[in-house]
Amino acid sequence: MKKVVLINVVGLTPRLIGPHTPYIKDWITKSGLKTIEPVLPAVTCSAQSTYLTGQWPAQHGIVGNGWYFEEECEVKFWRQSNKLVQSPKIWEVLKNEDPKFTCANMFWWYNMYSTVDYSVTPRPNYLADGRKIPDIYTYPADLRDSLQHQLGQFPLFNFWGPKTSIKSSQWIADAAKEVDVKYEPTMTLIYLPHLDYNLQRHGIDFEKIGKDLNEIDGVLQDLIEFYENRNVDVMLLSEYGITDVNRAIALNRILRKEGLLEVRLERGRELLDAGASKAFVVADHQIAHVYVKDKTDLDRVKNILNATDGVEKVLDTEDKSQYHLDHPRSGDLIAVADQNSWFSYYYWLDDSKAPDFARTVDIHRKPGYDPAEMFLNPEIGLPLLQVGYKLIKKKLGFRTLMDVIPLDDHLIKGSHGRIPESKQDWPLLAGKIIPDTNPSRDTYSLVPTQIFDMLLQYVKDDG
Repeated sequence: MKKVVLINVVGLTPRLIGPHTPYIKDWITKSGLKTIEPVLPAVTCSAQSTYLTGQWPAQHGIVGNGWYFEEECEVKFWRQSNKLVQSPKIWEVLKNEDPKFTCANMFWWYNMYSTVDYSVTPRPNYLADGRKIPDIYTYPADLRDSLQHQLGQFPLFNFWGPKTSIKSSQWIADAAKEVDVKYEPTMTLIYLPHLDYNLQRHGIDFEKIGKDLNEIDGVLQDLIEFYENRNVDVMLLSEYGITDVNRAIALNRILRKEGLLEVRLERGRELLDAGASKAFVVADHQIAHVYVKDKTDLDRVKNILNATDGVEKVLDTEDKSQYHLDHPRSGDLIAVADQNSWFSYYYWLDDSKAPDFARTVDIHRKPGYDPAEMFLNPEIGLPLLQVGYKLIKKKLGFRTLMDVIPLDDHLIKGSHGRIPESKQDWPLLAGKIIPDTNPSRDTYSLVPTQIFDMLLQYVKDDG
């Protein structure tokens, strides 16, 4: 079998390849490129699971980055167990054909308790005194200590939050090289999230994102040259394209005003009571899964959503089947934003009653995705000084709330999740796997489930 590395450059699209990415542009010109029709929803977990199983969300069950766990009456985002993916993965298929095949997963999602041979994924330590300590989970377990001894502590706060930077993608790239030298896996999956950050903050504004493009170009040059010097075939791909938005829609607030959503008041703060609500949404970028307790309310809820500015369409049972989203984890209805809009998770009507976690970086407690976590609250005077003061208190053992995130969903200028109108904003696949090496002859796009079959055949082909 051929040795291959699949580098997932989050947010990379044909529109972004140009003067700020000279190495990528030159490499793709030589290796070939195809756009990929986005999965719906075009979000990390759904796209990755589709690529790695060759199945749609209706089969593999990953209907978003999070969903409503009905048995527990709780919304959960960013779960990590690979057992949540309900279809065989590509490394399992290849290992069945050749027991000598090995796979390393460097930060692709659902990377805990997986059947890969080597895995590295973010896993902070949450201490009883309220501190969150950057760390990773690895298999084998001792890989965790060896990587952090060689490369330093994983820069978790540069991976997500207001301090996001190239440091996290650089650390992942360096860790992937260490794993390749130590274990020589047949297939390596690498996740580089850097472009995701400022594209959501600023949209496609090259004056503001040019530095980010140049930074990831440098990381990729070093990584690709490393693997090619070791006779490993390199593939680049992405999960989705980020496009400009100018409107945030809080569907949960709309449902609450209609008497459909319930909250609990605890210590003066409001918590979404999903189990008691007649209807609520799990907001995930430009897609919202809508869960309706009494099915006789479906038509009413659908009419409310269809009448909401910024909602492009609402998928019912028949539509969900058409988009390969007819899975029990999906909402009873699925709202899709128009090209200028995205969905925030906000459900409170008075900011003074927002839950305490709303102003923090807390990806697991929030019942929806919150890109405002990439900003410091502009209303806080000397915000970096405030952050430093709170960090000192935490290190001294005092409990304190890192409540420095704004409650302003209008700060976001870029989003994803729907299928963009232009192929220039679609995800891509590049490398020797592409049969036509002339990128100007991109006359068709790949179906996302094809990635599995193409990669499978390429690895197996020794010719």
